[in-house]
Amino acid sequence: MITKPMDVLEQFPIRKSKKQKQAFRDAVAEYAKVQGYEYRVEKGSMGSQNVILGDPEKAKYLVTAHYDTPASLFIPNFITPCNFLVFLLYQIAIVALFMVAAFVMGFTFGIITRSPELGGSIAGLVYWGMLIVMMVGPANKNNANDNTSGVVSVLEMARSMPENLRNRVCFVLFDLEEAGLVGSSSFRKTHKKTTEHQIILNLDCVGDGDEIVMFPTKKFIKNDQMMTNLCRCVGHYGDKSIAVKAKGFRYYPSDQAKFPYGVGIAAFNRGKVIGLYCSRIHTNKDTILEETNVNILRAALTSMIGADTAE
Repeated sequence: MITKPMDVLEQFPIRKSKKQKQAFRDAVAEYAKVQGYEYRVEKGSMGSQNVILGDPEKAKYLVTAHYDTPASLFIPNFITPCNFLVFLLYQIAIVALFMVAAFVMGFTFGIITRSPELGGSIAGLVYWGMLIVMMVGPANKNNANDNTSGVVSVLEMARSMPENLRNRVCFVLFDLEEAGLVGSSSFRKTHKKTTEHQIILNLDCVGDGDEIVMFPTKKFIKNDQMMTNLCRCVGHYGDKSIAVKAKGFRYYPSDQAKFPYGVGIAAFNRGKVIGLYCSRIHTNKDTILEETNVNILRAALTSMIGADTAE
């Protein structure tokens, strides 16, 4: 049973198998009941099951996060959201690594079997197999940041949301983000008309880093009123900070991309040369979830929603 959001880290650290996900959803159902929210599970494509607290048809804001656990990889999903050169070089390096591994395996089998054709087939299987494992392979046992941090933040906001604002906000936990944004795609399809105008605040990997950055979609940026309200969150919170990235290269792959007015929210560390980066996710080093970040986001986003309502 989840009595406080941080319990998720201890009680439901892995949400990959059907059994693990169902146990987590059952606990969230009880949590939602205690907190006074309408709860339901909405089924989508590829067996995805999105968890909904509140009424998505009446809310102006959707506060979201994906709850599925990523696959465990031998290399991290290294993200530099504002450095195009490093981003590009890393993607090239990953592809090159996969191609080299596939070539070595294919060449070896070709030599052993004296069949170049078989070697080529093996190389293709190895390459595509590695790509599949990246998305649906064995669960990463440590996923404090990706994305237990987002789940905890959503549940914490639901818990602390003032009564007078609850009819303006719906909380959604997407399934199968790691398989290609499947849950959010299904949600968007089901609620096509409503989500044309809703503001989606998507929390993904917010637990590790002192710099929290918001990445609004292009359509969001063009709406002056929305941008003005979003920028209310900007500022320093002790040693932490929140910023909005609206210009230059900015790339953060997550569920907000499926919605016209989506905002991706994540936390980063900073390097002197590469700038903002996220470096531990999808590996066994993903063990950091700073509760301070959760509390900062809860306060900043709730205040922003309240100010928007007041106006």
